[in-house]
Amino acid sequence: MLSCVAARSALAAECPGHPDAIGTSRTLVVEPHEHPIIGTMQYAKTLPLADHEVVLTFDDGPLPKYSYQILDILASQCVKATFFLVGRQANANPEGVRKVRDAGHTVASHTQNHPGNMNRLPLDRAQKEIEDGIASVTAALGDGTQPAPFFRIPGLGRSDVIEGFAEAKGLQIWSADFPADDWRPVSSQRVYDLAIQRLEAKGKGILLLHDIQARTVAALPRILRELKARGYRIVHVVPATPERPATPTEPQQWQLNPASEMVATSRWPKIPGFAYAVATALPAPDLSDLGWQDTAPKDRMLRRAWRDAQWSRQVTLVLDQPALPVPAASVFKLPESLRVTMLYSPPSARRVERTVEAAREVEAPARPGSVRAGKSRRQIRAAAAQHPASAKQAAHQPAHAGKAGKNAAKHAAQAKPTNKPGKKNAVRVAGLKKR
Repeated sequence: MLSCVAARSALAAECPGHPDAIGTSRTLVVEPHEHPIIGTMQYAKTLPLADHEVVLTFDDGPLPKYSYQILDILASQCVKATFFLVGRQANANPEGVRKVRDAGHTVASHTQNHPGNMNRLPLDRAQKEIEDGIASVTAALGDGTQPAPFFRIPGLGRSDVIEGFAEAKGLQIWSADFPADDWRPVSSQRVYDLAIQRLEAKGKGILLLHDIQARTVAALPRILRELKARGYRIVHVVPATPERPATPTEPQQWQLNPASEMVATSRWPKIPGFAYAVATALPAPDLSDLGWQDTAPKDRMLRRAWRDAQWSRQVTLVLDQPALPVPAASVFKLPESLRVTMLYSPPSARRVERTVEAAREVEAPARPGSVRAGKSRRQIRAAAAQHPASAKQAAHQPAHAGKAGKNAAKHAAQAKPTNKPGKKNAVRVAGLKKR
């Protein structure tokens, strides 16, 4: 507790005129060759930060209208950050590049034209974007020095080609640990909320912001005040040089959530000091303990002959039960009653047969003096089709019905069709329609 109070007092003393400033807690020196990719939004590693430590980064500048306001806000809080500058912006505003450098911030590169499809560009175009961006920022600095070997891909559009080229060139690719979405059309309140919520979820990391947005200018003072109120500390990152060696770190510190120190893999090649109750070595198991033996010969020809002998063995089956008798032929004979049942035809089939017989009778040529004499063939077919029930009833009248029954049968046979005009009469024979 005393050390934390002393550190905060020192930070306040280092920012004269601003006793409530959050300040910069320490400077982290990194070697890009040892850790070429960082940022847990895309990679497994990040900067070796302690709990509640934050690194501020700004992309896409310099743009005088907003970048200068960002620089003033950071200066009022004595905060140092890393700026990933676009080469085209540096050509248009070299004074802004020098302002970033003179304020003590880290100057890095962000391609020449900020292509949105950086990960889909051919290798030669991607290389040109990276190299031209570095050259433009170098020219804007004006003192012959190059920007820091830190590089961020536009839109975080990573690819193996870009990462391989950047590593060969000695660049360290920076992703981020959490963004504030200030490049989207959201309010400054939303930028502030996302920055604090996502930082609280991870506890530390690299914050991605943009110094060309008005909403970022409005949200940054509140973000810095809230970081101080919650006990967060700002870390400034610079590249290692021969005069300034890298900060000593452990491998697990480059992981956002390292494994426990008692696990050997988290501190490789160091091995934790486990306490063993007995140091006696156990005997190695013998093949005979496994319950199997490889009896096949080593020679290929002998092994093949042995395999064929194993598979060609005859197996004799011994059955305890006697064989079952062959079924007699009488088992497959059908009784007479069952055969009659199988030849049975339903009433619907019989109606179809009667309809066929009636049609044949209707289509037979008329004899002189017959009932059909004087009638057209079409009328007779229509009568048979339209009134089969009436004809059947009349034909089956009992004998005592007398003259009335005969007249009914004659009337049914001579009945005219009642179909609608304009439609042809039809006779259905065995499911087919014959006109």
